[in-house]
Amino acid sequence: MERSIAKQNQSVALQTGGANKASGLAAQRQSVRQQAAALQPASPSAESDFFTVPWPIADAAPAENCAPPPREELNYLIDSAAQNAGLRPDLLREVVRQESAFDPCAVSRAGAQGLMQLMPSTQAQFQVSDAFNIAQNLSAGTRLLRTLLERYNGDLVSALAAYNAGPTRVDAAGGVPAIAETRKYVSDIMKRLPP
Repeated sequence: MERSIAKQNQSVALQTGGANKASGLAAQRQSVRQQAAALQPASPSAESDFFTVPWPIADAAPAENCAPPPREELNYLIDSAAQNAGLRPDLLREVVRQESAFDPCAVSRAGAQGLMQLMPSTQAQFQVSDAFNIAQNLSAGTRLLRTLLERYNGDLVSALAAYNAGPTRVDAAGGVPAIAETRKYVSDIMKRLPP
């Protein structure tokens, strides 16, 4: 995590300081591209154990100096993750907005971490070593969302509900479960997506 934070801090320093901001931004873009390209999507194991991986014991708090990257860098990483997973960038952007308000340092009361609020079981399933590493978090979150879309035969409403409440609850309800948070979650995202 320290390496990820150092890269984020370096990126901010490149954009905010120095006389040669253009070359700093070019170097930052190259670094972001290398980070995104280095991620190799790992397929989850058998569907039967997809949501039953035991939770590892993890420190749920980001480092004190965890900071969001510049918006341009974040947009690039979101677009790259969406493309790698075969998802619409606007869909991924809205899920990130709903999950963490674009805060890579976000931690929920339940222990979900990072931009896409990955639970420890999801982190383990997708081999995320640092939930606060933006590229790792986005890669795992997009692969989870892609898996849910496949599970529900492209039904976006059910996939979003399962991302929020878990597929067990969605399966039991035969759709969006009667959970106020989940209903609002799905409704908010669907309202913001273009038709």
